[in-house]
Amino acid sequence: MTTASPTSVDPAPVPLDDDPGGGVLSGRYRALTLGIVSVVLLLAFEATAVNTAMPVAARQLDGLGLYAFAFSGYFTTTLFALVVSGQWCDRRGPLQPLFTGIAVFGAGLVVAGAAPGMWLFVAGRAVQGLGGGLVIVALYVVVGRAYPERLRPSVFAAFSSAWVLPSIVGPVVSGAVTQHLGWRWVFLAVPVLILLPLAVMGPALARSEREHPVAKGADFDRRRTVLAAMAAVGAGLLQYAGQRLDPLGLLPAAAGAALLLPAVLGLLPTGTLRAGRGLPTVILLRGVAAGAFFAAEAFIPLMMVTQRGLSPTLAGLTLTSGGLSWALGSWLQGRPGAERYREAMIRGGFVLTAVAIAGAALVLVPAVPAWVAAVAWGVGGIGMGLTVASVSVLMMKLSAPEDAGANSASLQMSDALGNVLLVGLAGVLFAALGGGSLAAAHEGAGSTGSAGAFTVIFLTMAGVALLGALVSGRVRRA
Repeated sequence: MTTASPTSVDPAPVPLDDDPGGGVLSGRYRALTLGIVSVVLLLAFEATAVNTAMPVAARQLDGLGLYAFAFSGYFTTTLFALVVSGQWCDRRGPLQPLFTGIAVFGAGLVVAGAAPGMWLFVAGRAVQGLGGGLVIVALYVVVGRAYPERLRPSVFAAFSSAWVLPSIVGPVVSGAVTQHLGWRWVFLAVPVLILLPLAVMGPALARSEREHPVAKGADFDRRRTVLAAMAAVGAGLLQYAGQRLDPLGLLPAAAGAALLLPAVLGLLPTGTLRAGRGLPTVILLRGVAAGAFFAAEAFIPLMMVTQRGLSPTLAGLTLTSGGLSWALGSWLQGRPGAERYREAMIRGGFVLTAVAIAGAALVLVPAVPAWVAAVAWGVGGIGMGLTVASVSVLMMKLSAPEDAGANSASLQMSDALGNVLLVGLAGVLFAALGGGSLAAAHEGAGSTGSAGAFTVIFLTMAGVALLGALVSGRVRRA
């Protein structure tokens, strides 16, 4: 690898480790850890709640054909916000983009919850993506600036652990609210939770920013900002073209590709798309893992509702095992001595993810019990916990302090791009194979056509995960 280690170039302050025996909840770091984990808790609760409510929302808004767009639209605007947040953090510190992102995220929830139609609902999800993109990069920068290297794996493990409670409570609460009050309240009630992170993390983050000041007055890189806008618009055009499924869709598809490809080449580290050794492969693998896993996960609740006749609550609970086991996988990669096995953990995580996605497809066979999907997703969660946390640790290790924001943005951009492309591909496959119309017409009947659409989606994403396992060896230095 040719990138510098975090301490080889040091114009930015290095986090002080005045308690070398302490952990992330020791006196110096306790308030900050609780604050940033509470933000992840908010994002996790929203994600699990939305996954549970989405099948009902899409049907009631007559938008099953745009089902995947409601997920990928979030990540499309995230592409732009990630780059803006990375530059904002590097030039002004993470405090402003973090609080701005939380406010925008809440506004998007309100728009989606009040939407009278599916397109406005997708627009609300897009606003959420802007806020989420600002928030996630700022959190990574906080970790890189405020914690010593020895504690970063534990912080990322804490991020994953923050999904445990929402994974258990989110589907139950969201399912009950959806069935008794309506799906809109799942979106309109979540913004209230914003008050908790604001109250908990404000003083701790302000203190951290005073201790680790950044140079003021630097201008934003206009080129990167324009490229980020090109990436978002290009991805949006490709998704729109995929929903049309007619010859006229070739025009927005061509325009989208013409915008997206040069933008991605300009925004990601050189060699990312060809899996160059070191940091480029680390960045690439984040997108491959996230795209394959979440593209499959987006369709599991819809599959359980339409093919197995489960209630929204039970369909959402199918994903609970994944959230719990993700925390376990992330905890395992943070154990003492695990550092020497980073590459093996990443490869093994991809294999477990592929097995889980293929295992979830078995539920489409009527003789297979529905709970098999929950077991499979528990296996996938361990794989993702091992892979994603290990990739994050490697990214921080390979980043100089002054590049932490840009590389964190690249990592999250790869994540978002993987979601946009693979969730979008899943949506195209679903629509092309008649999944939208057949699932709506034969809800709970397990129709052959819609079952075939789900099968193709899951097997495709399992293949993508196996491809990630093959590439994972390139995280090593040449």
